[in-house]
Amino acid sequence: MMRLARTLLFQSTFYLTTLLYLLVCLPLLAFPVRYLLRALASYGRTCLWLTKQIAGIDLQIRGLEHLPKGPAIIAAKHQSTWETFALFPFVHQPVIIMKAELFRIPLHGWFARKFKMIPVRRGAGRAAIDEMVTAAKARLAEGRQIIIFPEGTRRPIGADPIIRNGVVVLYEQTNVPCIPVALNSGLFWPRRKLILHPGTITLSFLKPIPLGLPGAEFKALLAKVLEEETDQLIREALSQPNAPPISDAIRHRYGITPQTSQENG
Repeated sequence: MMRLARTLLFQSTFYLTTLLYLLVCLPLLAFPVRYLLRALASYGRTCLWLTKQIAGIDLQIRGLEHLPKGPAIIAAKHQSTWETFALFPFVHQPVIIMKAELFRIPLHGWFARKFKMIPVRRGAGRAAIDEMVTAAKARLAEGRQIIIFPEGTRRPIGADPIIRNGVVVLYEQTNVPCIPVALNSGLFWPRRKLILHPGTITLSFLKPIPLGLPGAEFKALLAKVLEEETDQLIREALSQPNAPPISDAIRHRYGITPQTSQENG
């Protein structure tokens, strides 16, 4: 009951905070985007603080030295709502690639346009990818860093990797560093589930993927490094005392037996 109460308190506070930021920042829509980018980083830090103070979910960061200062592609795993705000304080002038439907949401859509976020029209095939790449090149030319979730949507813990073609075309046509980002947020803030679980999410920025690789080789390498690091982060978390509850099948997948879990409390 305590965990449910903390979750409900956090969720209500999180969405109220999001609404308040949108309302308070409305006047900034009339000013250059740099002011809003500062507010975006502040919003990310505030949400991380609320997540720790209310939900008991802390953050450990690895590999920040791998983030360049200039334009780059940040290719992040997507397991939870958490990474939709947690990357903002660390990525330079972030631009998110997001589904076009989100641009039609009142307030949210206004800010998305001001931030020059990049819409993707799902179901539009190659035309959607070409539009995305054109917008991405413009944002990169401004020195900004693009956040893309290569899997396209949130994926559950233990799901087989899916790397969609959008990130491959982006890599091939922009000639900027691609930084893979692994995480284990889905253990603590699971997709499509109500309860949040206390613990420490690890966010790991990996070494840039070398430039100039053939598309198929890049795709295979991105999947490999993302999955290997993500699997390691999940194993580490599941090996800790009071690890988040998860099915025995998933525990076996990561080499953590139910007996080990019980011994760990």
